[in-house]
Formats: sequence, C-alpha cells, structure tokens
Amino acid sequence: MAASPYAAKLAAYSSASAHGGVAAADPHKLIVMLMDGALERIATARGCMERKETAEKARLLNRAVSIIGELRNCLDANAGGQIAANLGELYDYMCRTLLKANADNTVKQLDEVSHLLREIRDAWVMIPAEARNSARSAK
Repeated sequence: MAASPYAAKLAAYSSASAHGGVAAADPHKLIVMLMDGALERIATARGCMERKETAEKARLLNRAVSIIGELRNCLDANAGGQIAANLGELYDYMCRTLLKANADNTVKQLDEVSHLLREIRDAWVMIPAEARNSARSAK
C-alpha cells in the first residue's frame, strides 16, 4: 500500500521543525530536547512491544540508548563533580536496562527507564533561568 502524498510532506515538516528547534535552542533546551526524544522513542517502542513489532521496537530502543549515551557525553565531570558522576552512572544503568528490555521484551523495564528519565527531566527544567545564564557566563 502506497503512503499518502501528505505523509512525505508531514515527515519533511517534522524534520525541518525539529532541525529549526535545535538551531534556535540554548544548551539547556538541547538537553531537554534530547530527553524528550529518548522518552518519545521509549514510549513508541513500548507500543511496538505490545503489538509484537520486534524490528521497529529494536530500532527505537537502540535510538533511545544512543540519545541517552549523548546525554552522558554532555556531562561535565569537572564542573558537575559528584552529581555528574552519579548522573553518568544512572544514564549507564538506563542504557543497560533498555538493552535488557529489548532482549527480554519487558514493558516493566521500559516503564522504569521512562520514570527515571522523566524525574531527571523534571528537575532539569526546574533550574532557574538565572542559574543557567550564570553557569554559561562563568565558562
């Protein structure tokens, strides 16, 4: 069955919209976008898992693992100290858990990672703008 002509246009719009958001985002917003991207892929993979769409589930979970790996790479161990180290370990745990969820086909593990990532995201967006700006200007 052929895709509608609107599907290609919607995909192009979504891609351009996402790229535009990245170009205009500050570092704080980019982290939020990464977290949102990982959460979206985990949620979609959960649906694939329930529908027994194995290949798409694996693709989405591998992408979520890559995004969380990027979050880990963004950590500044010098400026973040123990908090950055703890977050790094938590991101590593999330990646291992997602890989295990993929292999075991376990929704519960996806839910655990989503919960942890949402907790971090919620704390991240609560950082006052003044603190974000002072951290940037201190560099």
